[in-house]
Amino acid sequence: MGDHDGDGLTAGMAAAWGARAPATKGPKPGLSLHRIVGAGAAIADAEGLAAVSMNRVANELGSSAMSLYRYVESKQELLDLMVDAALGTVPAGAPGEDWRAGLSRWAWATVAAMRAHPWAVQVPISGPPLGPHSVAWFEDALGTMRETDLAEAEKASIVMMLAGYARNQVITMGDVQAPFLDAAGTPHDAMRGYRDTLRGLTDADRFPALHALLDAGVFDRADPPDDEFSFGLERILDGVEALVRARAQA
Repeated sequence: MGDHDGDGLTAGMAAAWGARAPATKGPKPGLSLHRIVGAGAAIADAEGLAAVSMNRVANELGSSAMSLYRYVESKQELLDLMVDAALGTVPAGAPGEDWRAGLSRWAWATVAAMRAHPWAVQVPISGPPLGPHSVAWFEDALGTMRETDLAEAEKASIVMMLAGYARNQVITMGDVQAPFLDAAGTPHDAMRGYRDTLRGLTDADRFPALHALLDAGVFDRADPPDDEFSFGLERILDGVEALVRARAQA
């Protein structure tokens, strides 16, 4: 139903960039891409992604589902634009920020944006960054590495790796929150229950590495999610730092 402009963008994505004037004709001239995307995001924030449909968004706006297709090509495009809007503006870095501090800031900000709108990580990724906010975030992460000797392709790969790590952290915590952590009463209760279950199922002769971990008390309490994310992020950045040093010496 939607059409594409000369740059291969759908009408909705082009309008998000300000590259095409929004439609004004039709039975609902007050309808706009901004209102459609905002309504979809509000539904997802309140009721979850499953509640979002073209009919539901149209009803919220006092319109018809068919009228939405003057602004977005499909439900997938609406979801893509909702995710882009949920990202918002990338937080600025501090003056004199080096590449490591910049990538750390970027990764933590990505997690914060996804946690604020957890439905966003449930939207299937339909391609590389294309929305105006997504591209601005991409630019910001790439820009943190401008003073390094990394190849441009390496910079892009590092950004995609960090984005995937941040997304996975939010998805994983969301997946285990209700059925595992919340169901046990507290996260600490959940981990201790898991510990006791493993001890009942396994023995130290067959699972010596696992029992070394259990004996060390690793599952005696739940670590804060931020601690888990920080540990992994620092190890990723350690690897990037080794690459940055190798490129500088080449």
